[in-house]
Amino acid sequence: MILTVTPNPSLDRTYEIPVLERGAVLRATADRVDPGGKGVNVSRAVAAAGHRTVAVLPLGGPEGALLARLLEELGIEAAGVPVAGSTRVNISVAEPDGTLTKLNAGGPELTGTEAEAVLEAVRTRVDGADWIACCGSLPRGLAPEWYAELVARAHRAGARIALDTSGPSLTAALRERPDVVKPNAEELVQAVGRPLATVGEAVKAAEELRELGARAVLASLGADGQLLVDETGAYFGTARVAAVRSNVGAGDASLAGFLAAGGSGPAALASAVAHGAAAVQLPGSAMPTPADLDPSAVVTTADIPLDRVLKEPA
Repeated sequence: MILTVTPNPSLDRTYEIPVLERGAVLRATADRVDPGGKGVNVSRAVAAAGHRTVAVLPLGGPEGALLARLLEELGIEAAGVPVAGSTRVNISVAEPDGTLTKLNAGGPELTGTEAEAVLEAVRTRVDGADWIACCGSLPRGLAPEWYAELVARAHRAGARIALDTSGPSLTAALRERPDVVKPNAEELVQAVGRPLATVGEAVKAAEELRELGARAVLASLGADGQLLVDETGAYFGTARVAAVRSNVGAGDASLAGFLAAGGSGPAALASAVAHGAAAVQLPGSAMPTPADLDPSAVVTTADIPLDRVLKEPA
């Protein structure tokens, strides 16, 4: 069972249009609404793979009620913590060439009592969890050290922690030695404070995160692939992708695939790459099912192309 924690969940509305024209009245060719937030997406991908998952998240207003109902329809147990503010609604506009424009709302401001209630909800549901995945930005009202406190409490309860966040929240949590952190290329740049132009430089940045406390680093490099750096070494994975439809939630799908495959080693990296590659070929923030995966398209190796220039160097 994988327990997810999403401090700032959302409803994600996606509209597909022929082309985005600023100032014009546009008619969508398709639209959908999905439960959103990085941890929620991890739960959705885990549930789609047929595994049990529980999603801990603050919920408020009619938007929160709809989010809870959508999760239940997907077979996900929503451990909702009532809050006074309304759950945010994010908008994505997708064009046929894969260009995605996102409008993310700020979300409600949590009180100290509400923030503690989320931590307590995790404590009461940690028994039986193989992993706890703590994901996403922190809402207003939560200090950057909130994730560090969550990691510390989870470790005291004997749970393994995967953390997907960035900035001061990531830096603060590293001292509590999360079992896995999952930055993307941009977040790696932010964490080490310098540009990363090659895969080799990304490997070095991941090693620095391990020196700061992370036990393992699973790094998404976009179209260039994914890295896994842990105590046994560094591994690199890529996958063939026919066409990118939407990259919303692809990193979350990757983390779900990694954890569902055990959360360590090259086999788990291959699962992460397969899930991420499948996700970018689906509409909106749809999560892949086993039928969407193509393991034959995935290549993982310890022979990392260190000199390869990143397609989108930061």
